[in-house]
Amino acid sequence: MTAETPEEGQAATPEEIKRLQANLDDEIDGIAIYEMLSEVEPDPERKAIFDELAVVEVKHAELWREKLREAGVEPREHGPSLKMRLLGRAAKVFGVKSVLPIVRSFEAEAYGVYMAQGAAGQSIAPDEREHRKTMARMSKPSTAPVEAIAARETWHRGGGGGTLRATVFGVSDGLVSNSALVMGFAGASTGGEFVLLAGVAGLLAGAFSMGSGEYVSMRAQKELFERQIELEREELRTMPEEERAELTLIYRAKGLTREEAETAADRIMEDPEIALETLVREELGLDPSELGSPWSASIWSFVAFAFGAVVPVIPFVFSDASWPFVVASGALSAVALFSVGAALSLFTGRSALRSGLRQLGIGIAAAAATFGIGSVIGVTTDV
Repeated sequence: MTAETPEEGQAATPEEIKRLQANLDDEIDGIAIYEMLSEVEPDPERKAIFDELAVVEVKHAELWREKLREAGVEPREHGPSLKMRLLGRAAKVFGVKSVLPIVRSFEAEAYGVYMAQGAAGQSIAPDEREHRKTMARMSKPSTAPVEAIAARETWHRGGGGGTLRATVFGVSDGLVSNSALVMGFAGASTGGEFVLLAGVAGLLAGAFSMGSGEYVSMRAQKELFERQIELEREELRTMPEEERAELTLIYRAKGLTREEAETAADRIMEDPEIALETLVREELGLDPSELGSPWSASIWSFVAFAFGAVVPVIPFVFSDASWPFVVASGALSAVALFSVGAALSLFTGRSALRSGLRQLGIGIAAAAATFGIGSVIGVTTDV
């Protein structure tokens, strides 16, 4: 339950003072995150936007400081929270766009919190809503018309082939990692049963790791997208005129006249579900019907990794770790590595021969390194 902020002339209760301090803490975090994003943003125009947002948050913070002093309490000053510092670090490592959906969620929560408070909170709530909208626009990739057409034509290189792409990369991971593992044990001159056991263990461990990791990642991403869609649904319900104005601006930006854009927006707003889908597509760049399935991604990652990882193990199913079978394992792995590399060229647009040879080189380097290490360990430990 959200506490009300004290109105002018009223004595502040301990609960209201706590809320005022919480508001100030949130604004300090807001200032910090926008300053950190501005610091790492390479684009001057986007950098200026973050600077402007930070200035607005500074004004909000001053408002809450003033309210606290009016209540007879000195504001408690501190630096940004650990959460904001971690978010800023993530922006430095993974790029600004990677954290914008999270910042957008913070602004959406701030809007709801302020709207549930008194006049002071409600007076700055629209700013928080506008910040959320700004984060949504900045999160959306800017694609020129020609690039958009090219992306649709080359469906096999983009999102349309997402499952296929994940499958190919999963096979590549399983093949490289298990080839290296098997060659390491073979280099140590261990018995065939140990090489087989290591290969099967590596296959299962890697496949379960890939599957569970993909599930958690996909689940978190889907929940984030669903949260963004629900925020749009709520705004469409509570502020339909503002959403209509946004649609009009979107279509005017696409080249329609004001009259044409208003007519299109009016037609779309007649059906709330169509309006929601359009806003989600145009503003957030999301397709509500294609948010992805965590279970599907998890299962395909598991199967793909296992499929790649089983290749270097096959020869040792039939015999020991003698040289002919080590060579056979290496040869099978080499053929598979080249094939996977060639398949990756479907997504990169590069030469299939070049991609295949590059993947083969990476696999050979990994296998050679582990084989050498295994040989040294085998000699020193007399395995």
